Amino acid sequence: MIAEFGYGIALVSFLVAVYSIFAAVYGATKKSASMVESARRAMLLTFPLISLAAGALIYLLVTNQFNVAFVYEVTSRSMPTYLKVTAWWGGQAGSLLFWSWLLAAFTSAVTLRKWDRDIEFLPWVIVVCSVTLVFFLGMVIFYENPFTRFWLVNGSVEPHMFAPLNATIFTPDDGNGLNPLLRHPGMVIHPPMLYLGFVSYVIPYAFAMAALITGRTDDRWIRLTRRWSLWAWLFLSFGLVLGGRWAYDVLGWGGYWGWDPVEIAAFMPWLTGTAFLHSVMIQEKRGMLKHWNMILVILTYALVIFGTFLTRSGVLSSVHAFANSPIGPLFMGFVSTTLVASIALVIYRWPTLRSETEMKSMLSREALFLLNNLLFMSILVVCFWGVIFPLISELFTGQKVTVGPPFYERATAPLFSALLFLSAVAPLSAWGHSTIQTLGRAIWKSAAAAAVVTITLFFTYTNKIGALIGFFLIALILFVTFQEFWRGTRARQQAQGENFLTALSRLMGRNRRRYGGYIIHISMALMAIGILGIELFQTSTQGALAKDETLTISGYTLQYKELASWEDRGEGVNYTRAVVDIFKDGEYIGELNPRIDYYFDSQQNMTIPGNRSTLKDDLYVLLVDWQPVSAVGATFKVYVNPLVNWLWIGSLVFLVGIVFAAWPDRDPAEEPARRSVTQRANQTSAADD
Repeated sequence: MIAEFGYGIALVSFLVAVYSIFAAVYGATKKSASMVESARRAMLLTFPLISLAAGALIYLLVTNQFNVAFVYEVTSRSMPTYLKVTAWWGGQAGSLLFWSWLLAAFTSAVTLRKWDRDIEFLPWVIVVCSVTLVFFLGMVIFYENPFTRFWLVNGSVEPHMFAPLNATIFTPDDGNGLNPLLRHPGMVIHPPMLYLGFVSYVIPYAFAMAALITGRTDDRWIRLTRRWSLWAWLFLSFGLVLGGRWAYDVLGWGGYWGWDPVEIAAFMPWLTGTAFLHSVMIQEKRGMLKHWNMILVILTYALVIFGTFLTRSGVLSSVHAFANSPIGPLFMGFVSTTLVASIALVIYRWPTLRSETEMKSMLSREALFLLNNLLFMSILVVCFWGVIFPLISELFTGQKVTVGPPFYERATAPLFSALLFLSAVAPLSAWGHSTIQTLGRAIWKSAAAAAVVTITLFFTYTNKIGALIGFFLIALILFVTFQEFWRGTRARQQAQGENFLTALSRLMGRNRRRYGGYIIHISMALMAIGILGIELFQTSTQGALAKDETLTISGYTLQYKELASWEDRGEGVNYTRAVVDIFKDGEYIGELNPRIDYYFDSQQNMTIPGNRSTLKDDLYVLLVDWQPVSAVGATFKVYVNPLVNWLWIGSLVFLVGIVFAAWPDRDPAEEPARRSVTQRANQTSAADD
């Protein structure tokens, strides 16, 4: 009965969401405030309804109801309760319900805000969000139903939602269990973070469409969704980082990013979302790029749905992807329809989206931000082409050509380098007008300091030209950013008579967006150190060792000591662990224990590396194979990953920066209307000077 209850509630949620669409459209077109309010209440009702359906599914998961097909596919008796709960998003059908639940939560939250100044937006925001919700709930109800049960029909087991004639319930003794790769702690929160980022971007898109439909094409919709965009970017960014950490810990290839098609599918909306965050500042400050901002938010939404399609359609081979599914064409139809409709709205409102001012200097901040956007779009084109080229080649030639990491790395390296350079230069430019002379005066000290760092690294660390260019750009970002903190704090000290720490905290507190952005720039520079280290300086070796034999790599010596294997029937795992002593330049520094875990329920292995981490490098040891314990022989794969931990440090700094920038200080509805473009430009220029 629980399965039928969950399915019934999901169906009711679907019907309520459909009603909210029609009620909102009717209320908006007929100027009926009561119908708009009815649509809003219907939208609010979807969240508790879907929560009930989700609660029913979680109950089925944690109580081992293996007669439910989804429960059988993703859980087993040996799995701990927390993993059974997280199996909710570990399979196709459950993840679609999870997507729907998050969207209902976010839409409910946004409809609870004060709408006094923006009541004309409300019905159309409801329509856009509800259309998206109806689509995902439709996938759950009609195609990927997580409540389908097993029935014994004429001697064969078949999955059906309701009992066929002369059928009886069939309950397997145990389930298949979650894929071992998904049992890593990082995968407990990595998918929800990505989903939070994906779903959050629906809100800015909904407001953008509402602005186009109502003809209110000033920057009000941007101000209303500013923090939604920031939090969406945070969730998506952190989801990507957690995915990288998961890959580093369990995939056993010594890296964090393999340019996998599904990784790229999540990366593409991050690119457009990042470009959008930069370009909306130009519209707010200068009244420019209104067309471009609409296109960016539409692209971000479309790429969110497209990425979901790639993951769930089965058209791509990936460790991240779900199995083949009939929902692929439906996703493509939905993303195509919404994209065409959105672009048609932009074309219809094109004349009202004209810029209020013109770009007069190619070195102004708005010009550099626009160049920043073009670089992000160039990386997007590379990624998009790399993902769809195998599909195109298979369509026309019958052979799927694989696009590997070398293609992406060669194509994007110059673009990422240019982005690093812009991250250093753009904060020093002024709105409206800048010259080479003014930029030169602002940057020369930082450039000189970065050059000293680079020369030092040339004599002490590396003579690789690519690495030295990268380290110079990283140092330039750090010195420029710290210079900006210093300059602003000193100016406030002189004006207010405050001590340095007080001046710094108040300066940052009153300019959260600006200084949060600077913290993010610092984090990107730190992450770039880790990326350069592992990409350009990684070394590896592999060898079969008998007991007490050694293997040497990059100053490390590994001595194989012993191997142990044992079973834990309670957890359903067989553990095989090696003991390896580690020496650095002849001195003993510790012990590592790489292992392989074999899961009985899924009959799959998971490789757990032995890892010794310092700021200088990671020693990453994998147990690849072994002989019977009596023979005491084992094969190891060893990587030395220089500087990689700066990637994870930078990720934590990034989290601090985005939370600082997005932290609420006042209700956007209480902000005064945007000042005139000229006044704002003059104030900003004066502050920069």
